[in-house]
Amino acid sequence: MGKILSSPNFSEGSSPQILEEIVSLARNKKNVKLIDYSSDADHNRSVVSIIGEAEAVIEVLLEMSRKAVSLINLNNHKGQHPRCGAIDVIPLIPLQGISLEECVRIAHKLGERLAEELGLPVYFYGEAAFREERRDLSDVRRGGLEAMAEDMRQGKRLPDIGPPSPHPTAGCVIVGVRDFLVAFNVNLATSNLDIARRIASLVRERGGGLVGVKALGIDLPSRGKVQVSMNITMPLKTPLYRVLELVKLEAKRYGVEVESTEIVGPVPLKVLIETLSYYLSLRDFKIEQIVDIHI
Repeated sequence: MGKILSSPNFSEGSSPQILEEIVSLARNKKNVKLIDYSSDADHNRSVVSIIGEAEAVIEVLLEMSRKAVSLINLNNHKGQHPRCGAIDVIPLIPLQGISLEECVRIAHKLGERLAEELGLPVYFYGEAAFREERRDLSDVRRGGLEAMAEDMRQGKRLPDIGPPSPHPTAGCVIVGVRDFLVAFNVNLATSNLDIARRIASLVRERGGGLVGVKALGIDLPSRGKVQVSMNITMPLKTPLYRVLELVKLEAKRYGVEVESTEIVGPVPLKVLIETLSYYLSLRDFKIEQIVDIHI
């Protein structure tokens, strides 16, 4: 079986101890490599990225999910990022030697095990969605766990498989298959959340902004700043530099500067080279010119 990438999102970003217990399950595993993990206390969220043989990755995802259910209680969870579960989202990205259709079958089997072994309501999104209205992740989790739980009580927005009500402490889980996306955050030199929300509404595709861009205005109280938090779902069509320049342009309306940016999780090298080429005005720069890829 071929190789896949997965970047599960866990609803815990303030406890290094809990994160370490989860992340440690991905270390020193045969046919699986832990390539990155990061946390944000304001979002109260962590993203872990692993790559490897599909069957081995699925087993590690199940181990991490069991640990997350045992350690994370959403009844005590507060964070700026929308969430619906202790293991909030599990995306699978086909990389090498595996078809999209195979990846979808694997995602469905993973969802079945999460429902059967952990008692979680499971929703499928992206290429793994059972219905068209659930292809978009933001539509699936709109309003977060509280809104989803209320809908479920009314017999609406029921999970694709698993119990028809949230797990008492771990909520729900969303499993999907998608292509590469880049999680790109732009931190603004202001504490005015309304400005971040206005900018997000203008840069996101649904607001008439850039193709493949999803955006939210997020408060970062620990830093005294606000953030335009984005998922760029087609980074080869809508490059990072274009996104950043549009955020800067809209921020100027309010006399606000960009303080810094963040990339959360893995990113294709080509995406970074495009941005490098733009800001350095490079002509005909090629990946092969980077010495490190030859070592």
